[in-house]
Amino acid sequence: MPELPEVEITCIGLKPILQKSISNIIIRNPSLRWPIPSHLKKTLPNQKILFIKRRAKYILVQFEKGTLMIHLGMSGRLEILDKETPPKKHDHVDITFHNSKNILRYTDPRRFGSIFWIDGDIKDHFLISRLGPEPLESLFTGDYLFSKAQNKKSPIKNIIMDSHIVVGVGNIYASESLFKAGVIPSKLGKDTSLDECTKIVKHIKATLIKAIELGGSSLKDFYNVNGQSGYFQQTYNVYGMKGKPCRKCKSIIENMKIGQRSSFFCIKCQN
Repeated sequence: MPELPEVEITCIGLKPILQKSISNIIIRNPSLRWPIPSHLKKTLPNQKILFIKRRAKYILVQFEKGTLMIHLGMSGRLEILDKETPPKKHDHVDITFHNSKNILRYTDPRRFGSIFWIDGDIKDHFLISRLGPEPLESLFTGDYLFSKAQNKKSPIKNIIMDSHIVVGVGNIYASESLFKAGVIPSKLGKDTSLDECTKIVKHIKATLIKAIELGGSSLKDFYNVNGQSGYFQQTYNVYGMKGKPCRKCKSIIENMKIGQRSSFFCIKCQN
């Protein structure tokens, strides 16, 4: 397989609001996981969005005087909408722009998300400072994963889902990557070889790149900023496939609980 390309760590769907100047922020409900800072009503207006990036699950909107850090929680979403679109029950925040017909709306039915204002170095924030590397960065290698796993008695699936080791590998992508690497999810980190770690990293990168190309996985209510759902779930090999034949060997896909999460695997292809 050719070397995997690095993927630009930006929030592509939010590009239409780059370089836009804020006219107002409307906070209908400040009670998220942490309260939305009330000073944003004075801080944001007339500031221009310089760029938008992502670190793990945090969306970083860089302004001239600081950074707006947004986490969508379990069910939150950002949408670019016509400014005349009436708000619904769970539409908590609107950001409006000068000379624009669009707004940026934050919706969060469960209110597990968060919105922070950071006027210092984003790397020092308590939610960011201890995070591991991005999975598509060159820092995430088989040698790196092996060094983190070799003394651990926890399952390799838990290790690759630990955000302190590597960010962005959720339950779906962990299950799919381990299947492609031929490693059973319950295998302990200390028993996982360097060769296996190299294969796992390779397939994590390939799986995530494919998922990005297909718009992610829409299992329930996920939509991107343009209201579109993802299609990666149509390519699953093992996730959610309990009792169905393996696409590769026709054995029956099994399921076990690892770290309170369902883990799907093929006992023949993963050993």
